[in-house]
Formats: sequence, structure tokens, C-alpha cells
Amino acid sequence: MSFSVGIVGLPNSGKSTLFKALTKKQVAIADYPFTTIDPNVGTVAVPDERLKKIAEVVKPEKITPTIIEFVDIAGLVKGAHKGEGMGNQFLSHIRPCDGVIEVIRAFKTANIREEINPEKDIEIIENEFLMKDQELGDNVLTAKPRIYLFNIQSDRDPDLGTCRDPGLCINLKDEADMLDLSKEEVKELGLRSQLDQLILACYNVLGLITFFTIRGEKETRSWTLKNDSDILEAAAKVHTDFSEKFIKAGVIPWKELIEAGSWKEAREMGKIKLVGKEYIVQDGDVIEFKI
Repeated sequence: MSFSVGIVGLPNSGKSTLFKALTKKQVAIADYPFTTIDPNVGTVAVPDERLKKIAEVVKPEKITPTIIEFVDIAGLVKGAHKGEGMGNQFLSHIRPCDGVIEVIRAFKTANIREEINPEKDIEIIENEFLMKDQELGDNVLTAKPRIYLFNIQSDRDPDLGTCRDPGLCINLKDEADMLDLSKEEVKELGLRSQLDQLILACYNVLGLITFFTIRGEKETRSWTLKNDSDILEAAAKVHTDFSEKFIKAGVIPWKELIEAGSWKEAREMGKIKLVGKEYIVQDGDVIEFKI
């Protein structure tokens, strides 16, 4: 099971452009409202240099990164909680998501007639979340972890002080344009993607950690887990049998494995710690389950 992040914002805020840049999927993008009706869903590998370094030591046939799911949801308008625009569909699609990226307009363009006010965009979105929660008598939408993504066209567009925490200022048009450029062209134009930073920010705001497994020389893999989870929850991520038939597990921090040079050498050096069912998994643990 992957964790999901909903991409929300007012119409023409850049939601679908962000989704396309993240997932490399072709989606409908136009300068009129509600181009997105049904949500677009795509998975993205979580960038992690630790996985690459572990693989350099283990030299597996296959390297499998952990993933996070992104959902591009219909544009939100004022009155969405009452069903305005695509409101009912919007709210039903966002509720299953673990967290939210709010794409906020912080650019100047002749295509949008009204004055762009980032704080007003945030106010509309937050108010719709609040009103819907009050209507349903729960605290589901307003309680979701979120990141504010200020969609800019240049560093001079917004007052960058509006990039509230947790938030990022990203030129989404540049991100989308880079999909059609070679690495050499990107370098020549002085462009640099910030999407890895955004993915990691989502990972952090959801309170997630990563652990790694090694399957001999076959596969080195990273996995997503909620912070403060125990070893049985980690085992269940890998395979239900690992959880149900768990006896013990060998654990080593990834840095110590790199320093040892191999799992065998780490074991001979006494670096592999045997743990039981009560062990709380730490970010960066490399685990060998024993059943």
C-alpha cells in the first residue's frame, strides 16, 4: 500500500501541470476551469540516495524504490462544500488522501483576469475544507497534513514571504517544460527541478520513514512506513507471512552496512542486531526478517 497525496487548488492554478511534471503522465491541461473532472492518479518513486549507496555495496540485480501516490483532483471554487463547480466530486476524491498539496497561484498572467492573491486562494481552500467538515460533523479535511506550493513564473513574481511553512515556491511551467528537454539542454538553460524536494517534503509532512530490505543478490528495496511503527508493521509491508510467522529480525543502520562493505562482513563484525516484536523501526534501517 502506498501513501497518497491529493493535489488541490483553484481552477487554472497549475494542479494538472504539477501532476504531469511529477508523474510524467500526459493529462489534459487548458486555460479554462474544470479541465480535470475525474481525478488523475499516478505513482512516483521517492528519491533516496541511501538506496543507491546500499545497492553499490550489495550489487543486486534489481533496485526497487518506495513510491508515493499523487491524485490530481478537480479544481476547487468558492462554495464547493455546497456543491458549487465540481465541489461534491472534489470533496469525495480528497477525503481518502493521506495529505494535501495546495497549489497556490502566485504568478502574473494575462490569461487570468482577476487579480492574483495567494492568501485569498489559501483562504478559499481552507474555508471550503472547514465548512465541509462542519457540515458532516467531523474534522477529516482540515486535519489533513498539507504543503503549500506557490506556483510562480519567476523569483520576482510573488512576495516570497507568502511562502508559508510548510511551503515551496516552484515554477511549474519550467518543471513541465523540462520534460521535453534533454539533460544537456536543461543544464545549458540553467534550469533545476525542485520536484525531488517537493516529494521529500510530502514524505516528511506525512510523518513517514524509510527502511530497506536486501534479498540476497536479487533485489535491494526501500519501503514506506509510518514513524514509530514496530517491526511487525514493517514485516507486514513486505509480506503478510513475515508478520504472521515472525520470529526475529536482523537490523543494521544503513551507514554501518556501507562502512562494513557487505551484509556478511557486518555480521562477522557483530554489527547486525537481532530484534524481537517490540522493536521500533528507525529511519534508514536495513532489515532481514527471519520466519
